[in-house]
Amino acid sequence: MSLGFKVSGRIAKPVAEVFDAVVNPKKLSAYFTTLGGASAPLVAGTTVTWWKSVPVEVDEVVPSERIVLRWDGPESEPRYKTRIEMTFKPLDDGATFVTIAESGWREDETGRHASYGNCEGWAEMLSCMKAWLEYGINLREGFYPSEMRGELPTSSEDK
Repeated sequence: MSLGFKVSGRIAKPVAEVFDAVVNPKKLSAYFTTLGGASAPLVAGTTVTWWKSVPVEVDEVVPSERIVLRWDGPESEPRYKTRIEMTFKPLDDGATFVTIAESGWREDETGRHASYGNCEGWAEMLSCMKAWLEYGINLREGFYPSEMRGELPTSSEDK
């Protein structure tokens, strides 16, 4: 058995715009991967780098519907990867319902601890994406002591 979680949220923008805010590295770097950015677009079969040092394997990209990623689990032996699945559902009011599920942690103390941290991180990502897309606000700017100021766009108007 492995651990997993799911977080979801409504973003008051059309599916195509919300989806693009994840696959487009300039946009993702503006609200989520702000400390080092995203190295390339999310394209199936590629590996991109987030935050200058985190390799993200892109397994599947279905435009405006679904993204499946894998990345390294916590440092333990033997090494393993967790699976991230993002889904984008259009709502009747023109908004988008985004769900991010991550699974595959080992059911041990290290796996539990890592899954809690990632659950927090993905919930933060949804909040940051909502604030950036709907209001042009970068919630992460100044949030971390080592924030890289002036290098990345700080509002959705800069895209």
